[in-house]
Amino acid sequence: MNITRENKDALNAVVTVLIEKDDYTAKVEKILVDYRKTANIPGFRKGQVPMGMVKKQYGKAILVDEVNKLIQEGLNKYLAEEKLDVLGQPLPKAQDDINWDSDSFSFDFELGLAPEFDVDLAGKKDITHYNIVADDKLIDDQVENIKKQYGTLVALTEVAKDSEITGVYKNEAEEIENTVTLTLDKFKGKATEKKFVGAKAGDVITLNTKGLYEDDHELMHALKLEHDKAHGLDIEVAFEVTEINKREPAELDQELFDKLFGKDNVKTVSELKEKIKEDAEKQFIQQSDQKFLNDVTEDLVANTKFDLPAEFLTKWMQSAGENPMDEATAKEEYQKSEKSLRYQLIEAKLMQANDIKVDFEDVKESAKAMIKVQMAQFGQTNPSDKELDDIAARVLSNQEEVKRLSEQVVSQKLLGLYKEKANVKTKELSYDKFVKEVYGDK
Repeated sequence: MNITRENKDALNAVVTVLIEKDDYTAKVEKILVDYRKTANIPGFRKGQVPMGMVKKQYGKAILVDEVNKLIQEGLNKYLAEEKLDVLGQPLPKAQDDINWDSDSFSFDFELGLAPEFDVDLAGKKDITHYNIVADDKLIDDQVENIKKQYGTLVALTEVAKDSEITGVYKNEAEEIENTVTLTLDKFKGKATEKKFVGAKAGDVITLNTKGLYEDDHELMHALKLEHDKAHGLDIEVAFEVTEINKREPAELDQELFDKLFGKDNVKTVSELKEKIKEDAEKQFIQQSDQKFLNDVTEDLVANTKFDLPAEFLTKWMQSAGENPMDEATAKEEYQKSEKSLRYQLIEAKLMQANDIKVDFEDVKESAKAMIKVQMAQFGQTNPSDKELDDIAARVLSNQEEVKRLSEQVVSQKLLGLYKEKANVKTKELSYDKFVKEVYGDK
């Protein structure tokens, strides 16, 4: 076998694989001998079929199969030995005139080559890393939420502004029938609130879905609809009141503190507020880090300039998936995925340059950390190492979960690299101000 390469340009090449008779003859002959031993052809005893007949019936198919195997093995070995960084997979050039009666065969494959480029983490632009703090308003609101959540329900005969109302949304034509518990502050307009105040169990209130809630996602959950159906829905629904309650807030006493945080871990309202602040700011770190990671990613993709073998990749995408695409669809898909591909190449370059690797122990520790958080949510705050190891082993038996955790570990290691080497400016602000600055008004 002989493999040669012609570089068309810096991003495209054609590899030619030449298969000679000596490359495949011995393998084909051996398989034919094995076929002859087991061939079941009428008129001949098993193992006594003439070799000429076996060759005539099976020879061409075996030859094609063995040549294809040789091509694949040869190409893989060649790419590894030449240390070629290819994008996608080698694409065979169309050949309609293969003469399988010949002694040698030549096949051409197109390659898309990864570009050469440098990554400058310390770019001209500063990237903001937000330090999100829990302000007094957020803490006080959370205290009130706790009091409500653990409060006592008191039955009422009619709806008041602060009532919790249970009822059923119905619309027969749209097959809507969903039981919900709601509070009046969730509705968008005062007119809706007025319809409810004074209503009694058994009353039916007619509502229009358009503009009923501030966010159509609330409508989606209230009516139990698919996402697309809820958006812009403009129909009338009936709400039948079945139960009316008022929630008397819980006392902030030791019994409640113990229920929330374990015995004697919190003893005063001041300690409760400190605990709320601590837990909230731990969660804020994740949001802040994700925002920072997204911003660095956008900056790197925008400012790390290199060309891609777009024509090759578009052609490769036409046949790479389970369902073949036409050229127009492939072009559209390439445009959608180009940004992601660019970041994958940048990420790989950064990991190589900074010796960032992910091994099994990294993934295992990430799994154990995830498990500890989940167990803590169910009150198991101090699991043993054996428990964690056993659960982690079950989690890591799932290859999809291993892939997901590996990607998380990579993100965390790159996050550390970006914080260390990028131009970072820190900005401290409350959660509400963070949401408004980053995402606009709630």
